[in-house]
Amino acid sequence: MVPFSILDLSPVVEGGTVAQSLANSRRLAQEAEREGYRRFWLAEHHGMRGIASAATSLVIQHVAAGTETIRVGSGGIMLPNHSPLVIAEQFGTLEALFPGRIDLGLGRAPGTDMNTARALRRNLETSANNFPQDVVDLMALMGPLQPNQQIVAVPGADSNVPVWLLGSSHYSAHLAGMLGLPFAFASHFAPDMLLSALEIYRERFTPSQYLEKPHVMVGAMGVAADTDAEAARLFTSMQQSFVSLRRGAPTVFPPPVESMDAFWSEHEKIMVEHTLQYAVVGGPQTVRDRIAAFLEQTGADEFIVSMPVYDMEARLKSVRLFAEAQRALSA
Repeated sequence: MVPFSILDLSPVVEGGTVAQSLANSRRLAQEAEREGYRRFWLAEHHGMRGIASAATSLVIQHVAAGTETIRVGSGGIMLPNHSPLVIAEQFGTLEALFPGRIDLGLGRAPGTDMNTARALRRNLETSANNFPQDVVDLMALMGPLQPNQQIVAVPGADSNVPVWLLGSSHYSAHLAGMLGLPFAFASHFAPDMLLSALEIYRERFTPSQYLEKPHVMVGAMGVAADTDAEAARLFTSMQQSFVSLRRGAPTVFPPPVESMDAFWSEHEKIMVEHTLQYAVVGGPQTVRDRIAAFLEQTGADEFIVSMPVYDMEARLKSVRLFAEAQRALSA
């Protein structure tokens, strides 16, 4: 049985507030927990009017406090924006509050535009280039306390929070394999290198104290509804949002429209459909078929879905329908 998880960005919908978005993330996690999802991850993005999860560790705490069993974590923390010590302390604290339930997914991208990235970091290029060493340093800070260790994360030391590497290219595939860490590929928005990155990761994997064999998670955008037509209508919110982002004018998350024809150009349509080619959008049978094909194609060990749905009740229904698909595929 391939476990299903959810990636959430705490979307700020048109007409809504950040407070409502954060409350909705907790509701979504509670529904995911009831339906048997394994993980609920939150993503670090900055300067985005439609995303409320910038202070990711705080949102993880908010969600974990409202749930009991589901693993809660980052998908991911953009490590070059932070010092390893600060992240060790934050996630050591989370692990102390919610023992055995915290995941730490790490990414190398800034999670924002370059101007905002410069505001986040002291030295943009150096921070990104230091990523491999920062990952190693972070894991050491969260590992067992060593004799004569000069820098100690308190909390953090000996918390042993599981670390994942996230990526949308070959870079993190190489690094995850070399370090013997689980690898999550961002195929929900970066499809082009998916299969080659998974091949590199599996070929280069070196067993470690953290993991004996390769372990892969793949992601997809997903909207499930009663019919293919209704799911396609709901998915227009994500399509509009993606076009606005590519135009350099990101907005709050928009309501769905009956047709995208008046919103995007032919070039934009081709670009969005290519970028979201692994999206799982449809009624129950379509969702099952697309997930089955995707998992067969990738040989993934886990599947994580981001559900960009404007209406909260429709988003919760999508969570339930994906869970039904998982149970059907596992039968």
